[in-house]
Amino acid sequence: MWNSLLPNIEMQDLWVATYETFYMTILALIGTFIFGILLGLLLYLTMKGGIWQNKVLNFIVASIVNIFRAIPFIILILLLFPFTDFLIGTIRGPNAALPALIIGSAPFYGRLVEIALKEVDKGVIEAAKAMGAKTRTIILRVLLPESMPALISGLTVTAIALIGYTAMAGVIGAGGLGNYAYFFGFQRREFDVVFICTVFIVLIVFLFQFIGDFISNKLDKR
Repeated sequence: MWNSLLPNIEMQDLWVATYETFYMTILALIGTFIFGILLGLLLYLTMKGGIWQNKVLNFIVASIVNIFRAIPFIILILLLFPFTDFLIGTIRGPNAALPALIIGSAPFYGRLVEIALKEVDKGVIEAAKAMGAKTRTIILRVLLPESMPALISGLTVTAIALIGYTAMAGVIGAGGLGNYAYFFGFQRREFDVVFICTVFIVLIVFLFQFIGDFISNKLDKR
């Protein structure tokens, strides 16, 4: 059926490309969540009036976040080629895309984490301090649980951005649907391939959006 409707598409190759897109997105999302949380916590805790108020450290972290957020992703991939080759041993394939995906999206998510933490009721934090809670306890028992719905919503937005990043990475050989659409569709002027890859990417975006909204709504206590 598929071959008769879309004669230019090899279904096995399409499924492999779809798997690679999921693979890159999910692994990069895990790394982004970890490093984004750390960056967001540092930004929040070291800001003026924060628990670890430190103007110099806050400036350094904020500068790093702003610089990497400002670099277009396609350029970031090229800049990271030497680092990727050293770390992964190659600059091609889904694994080679992961460093750039994480480094490109973690600062973006870090800012969303900072915003989410700022929305936590200051009274709850002060109450925890009054009861003698240590900083680690405040982070793990107050800040992160109270901001979790917003953190998940931010992670959903980041996941959707990551799907777009995987498509861009595919153009330079990272694999995935972007790679398939460019090399097997655009370069061969077989635009039905480009179209079906676009449909698959849109469906993946809808899937991540649905899952993220579902989890966020379940965690929201309001």
